[in-house]
Amino acid sequence: MKLDYLQALKRVTEAQGAWVMHGQEPLLEQNLLDALRRHWQSQEIERQRYEIQSVQDWKNVFNALNSLSLFSQQLAIEAHGNIKPDAASLKLLKEYLQYNEQNLLVVVMPKQDTQSLKSSFFQTIEANGVLVSLQANYPQDRQRILATEAEKLGITLNQDAWQWLLEHHEHNLLAAKNSLIRVSDTFSDLQHIGIDQLYACLQDQSRYSTYDLNDSMLQGDLAQSVKIYQYLLATGEAMSLILWSISKEMRLLMQLYEQPQNALQLGIWKTRVSYYQQALRRLSPQRFLGWSNLLLRIDAAIKGISEENAEHLCLQAVAELCGKQLFDG
Repeated sequence: MKLDYLQALKRVTEAQGAWVMHGQEPLLEQNLLDALRRHWQSQEIERQRYEIQSVQDWKNVFNALNSLSLFSQQLAIEAHGNIKPDAASLKLLKEYLQYNEQNLLVVVMPKQDTQSLKSSFFQTIEANGVLVSLQANYPQDRQRILATEAEKLGITLNQDAWQWLLEHHEHNLLAAKNSLIRVSDTFSDLQHIGIDQLYACLQDQSRYSTYDLNDSMLQGDLAQSVKIYQYLLATGEAMSLILWSISKEMRLLMQLYEQPQNALQLGIWKTRVSYYQQALRRLSPQRFLGWSNLLLRIDAAIKGISEENAEHLCLQAVAELCGKQLFDG
């Protein structure tokens, strides 16, 4: 079964078997996972998380799904990564889907291209589970999703304000949500927000944006990148948005290294292809090996799962993208 984000949200309480969500929208991923976790907590369903960093990790996932602890009747497993099961693990997946009706496997992956979605893994999920596309391709879809976020904050926007907000953040829903939070806090006495309030609240803080940070990192300008990064922190930019921005650039660079002829298919704008090509000429592929782990550490620090300093780790990631290293060792 195929579902979009809004359809999936309505089916959270009946989720079972296997769900695979993929896309490039961190807001949609975050909201859907939060809804699932709230449901699991309310039903006292045990939750476990696995990072899929190699094909072998899938065996651990299916071993866990097939063995409950003494203290739980149901288990929900989150598997995060971009590595599909091999033939042996795919067999385990099919057995799980056929015989295990109690537990739930939620696989969280980045956006998949058309060819990848034709693979046996995704075909199996579509036929026997739920495939969720975390995308909002059209302005009306993005506005509908953000209207729900605005409703949570107790505010409404007129159509001109919606158009300005969507254009201001291009297609970045997480950034747009953070702006809704900012304008709600700034004009806490207003329920109806117009373009004047949005402009007054956001324009004076738009000296630098995450897009400026991306450009500076891709150009290898560490001093400017640090300056922009510190500005974003000082003006209250959400760490989750900064992490999303950095991880997007790292992922695109690694994908372009593997597929140098497919820049446009990977979603890189034609006018920006040269930035990525120059960055790849400057960066050593050996650097890529540590990026996934660094991003996981930042994510854990932001969520309070680890005691590491998220801002310091993010600064390391900024330096990595510039091709520099802040610390030895």
